[in-house]
Amino acid sequence: MFDEIHEECGVFGAYHIQNAAAITYYGLHTLQHRGQEASGIAVGEGAKIQVRKGKGLTIDVFTREKLEQMPGKVAVGHVRYSTAGGQENANIQPIVARGRVHDVAIVHNGQIVNEKELRIELEEAGCIFQGTSDSEIVLHMIQKEQGTMRERVMKTARKLVGAFSILVLCEDAIYAIRDQKGLRPLSYAKMQDGYVIGSETCAFEVLGLYTHTDVKPGELVEFKDGIVRRFDYEPAGETHLCAMEYIYFARPDSVIENLNVHRFRKETGRLLALRDDVEADIVIGVPDSSLSAAIGYAEASGIPFETGLVKNRFVGRTFIQPTQALRDRGVRMKLSAIGPIVAGKSVVMIDDSIVRGTTSRRIVRLLKDAGAREVHVRIASPVITSPCFYGVDTSTKEELIGARMDEAAICEAIEADSLRFMSIDDLKAAAGGVGLCTACFDGSYCTDLYSYGEKL
Repeated sequence: MFDEIHEECGVFGAYHIQNAAAITYYGLHTLQHRGQEASGIAVGEGAKIQVRKGKGLTIDVFTREKLEQMPGKVAVGHVRYSTAGGQENANIQPIVARGRVHDVAIVHNGQIVNEKELRIELEEAGCIFQGTSDSEIVLHMIQKEQGTMRERVMKTARKLVGAFSILVLCEDAIYAIRDQKGLRPLSYAKMQDGYVIGSETCAFEVLGLYTHTDVKPGELVEFKDGIVRRFDYEPAGETHLCAMEYIYFARPDSVIENLNVHRFRKETGRLLALRDDVEADIVIGVPDSSLSAAIGYAEASGIPFETGLVKNRFVGRTFIQPTQALRDRGVRMKLSAIGPIVAGKSVVMIDDSIVRGTTSRRIVRLLKDAGAREVHVRIASPVITSPCFYGVDTSTKEELIGARMDEAAICEAIEADSLRFMSIDDLKAAAGGVGLCTACFDGSYCTDLYSYGEKL
């Protein structure tokens, strides 16, 4: 329906906590912005693991009665937006392996770049797959390795190329691993006599927890026997956090690598304004992820910030429009312009990104239909020129408007009066000392890439 970038998945775990399933439910509910296709929770009691999962939002999949039927003090959960693998039920996480001695459950956020190579290797070794998710590959690899569970998880992690935050549940223990480049965030916090682990810190704050520890790139954290142990499965290197975590995915109240997401976005808006000379009456943001940048732009430029667009939060992401006319009307179902605010005004419209350009054009038209005299579009990220292979659902290079057109041509295509993007240098400056992966902007991928089992 819209050409926006889609969210990542979200993972959450509760270790050595009473009613771990209920705690995980609250964590997943807070991470719902990272995926709305499916939700699931696995709870461990000794060697056995009970799992419940299904398509839909967390609140739809789980009821109080279902959670009460999932006793245990250790749990992992997942909210899904499918990137690798389709939407089949077999791909809904957690994925559980039933073993003779113990069960193992896994939840995963990200994408394994060398998954085809690993899948071929596992199939030749006799492994049988139930689904098409790369998460199942990781589970098979863990089962295939030798040694203690910690050793098996570490050996597996060393063979994975790509972006991942993974939680493994086995025998009342949780193993948390983060990819070697730190592309995906992962943190944990102390709670009661145990710990919670999650993709974003906003999932801790809903539980009243305001301090946390980041899992480092290339690190495994073991939660076992009431003790937290940290191990480097790969030597610590430079962090390449996905820039889109700050720009779009994460909630503004989350803290990633000691940097608040709202503060980052506000700084991008400030830097955009410092490089701009447009004369306008008001600044508006496209809700929700662009509002912080719009506030920063307004403060730095001295142009008043206004609420010019209102988001309808009850429009499903999978709403189907069979005709072009209905597709064009779809943006009006999701966004409404406030006519009395924008009418007769020269408007600076802040958005987080442009992918294909169709949504930007529809929003510009929406504002002009509401009476805006001019619409000047400012994008709080650089031009997207390359597809992402690390779990971000961007298009092929041919479909990206930034790969086919320069800034002037894009401006004309979206029918704006002017257009400016943020530079990569300013994006990095907004992140302070946090290393970013900017591959979607400059094509500089931080890992090897694979195609059909072959390294490129």
